[in-house]
Amino acid sequence: MEQVKVSSKFQVVIPKLVRESLGIRPGHRLQVVPYGDRIELVPLRKVSEMRGFLAGMDPHFEREPDRDL
Repeated sequence: MEQVKVSSKFQVVIPKLVRESLGIRPGHRLQVVPYGDRIELVPLRKVSEMRGFLAGMDPHFEREPDRDL
């Protein structure tokens, strides 16, 4: 797990290993999501880049009883 330091301008540097594994390049946009007591950075992707990202996902899951048809 990587650590970063917040600068005096509230900036952080995304570690190289993380940037490379997610394909983040200069100019890419990230969604900043406050989630409880943490911050999540989610890379924004074009719809064309999302094609097939759910391939292999099991479409069967347990539903809540009030959602059954």
